[in-house]
Amino acid sequence: MNYEFCAQTHAGLLRKNNEDAVTVDAAVGLSVLADGMGGYNAGEVASSMAASIIRAELGRWLRASGAEAPSKEVRKAIDASVGHANLAVFNAARHNPSYAGMGTTLVVAVFRDARLFLGHIGDSRCYRLRQELVQITKDHSLLQEQLDAGLITPAQAAFSTQRNLVTRALGIEDSVLLELNEFAVESEDIYLLCSDGLSDMVDDASIASIVRAAGSLDDKARQLVDVANARGGRDNITVLLVQAQSDTRRPSLMARLLRN
Repeated sequence: MNYEFCAQTHAGLLRKNNEDAVTVDAAVGLSVLADGMGGYNAGEVASSMAASIIRAELGRWLRASGAEAPSKEVRKAIDASVGHANLAVFNAARHNPSYAGMGTTLVVAVFRDARLFLGHIGDSRCYRLRQELVQITKDHSLLQEQLDAGLITPAQAAFSTQRNLVTRALGIEDSVLLELNEFAVESEDIYLLCSDGLSDMVDDASIASIVRAAGSLDDKARQLVDVANARGGRDNITVLLVQAQSDTRRPSLMARLLRN
């Protein structure tokens, strides 16, 4: 399976700085997206630290391990790199008063052959477009807990004032629980990683329409950012699109002879 990656980030219309961070290491199928929180510039520090540490450590491990590493070992490597990033952010906040309380949400995706290893913390999301658009992460948020408990309806949730209260974030404590799942990838799948600057401003039906439409990944990413801004742009907006394509290698000599 081959993968194409495209990322776009924008500060939005109301924020002066961009506290989102996104990074891709296409050579090893690694994508990281983080949405920081904290005081002046602290969220930007937290998200940048998390993204850079995970890319460096996990990218190095993926290169060294080769394509045949067992799923169990890949999952352990993802969890370890996230744990190291969490501790680095936590210690930076503890030792620098201006960074006190900083943290970040996280989505980390590793595409290996026809498998996706997907970890997340907080309310940054991953969607998959196959026949339909499906959210394949579940928000770690107070709003999601209220939905799960039946205390509010999805219609009420759309107008809740508690949309951005996360129940889990990287860097807030000296350890963090990463939710890590594994998925089978099919050719033509498109995966969308995004911060809540997109998902809070653009409904799933509109996201699906843009991602499903003809055009390059770059066109789709730009349209998603543009629509989020057109609908208010109240937060930083980051999108990362990944498209899977079957490996169309040249057929073997025997296959070509049989075809003739």
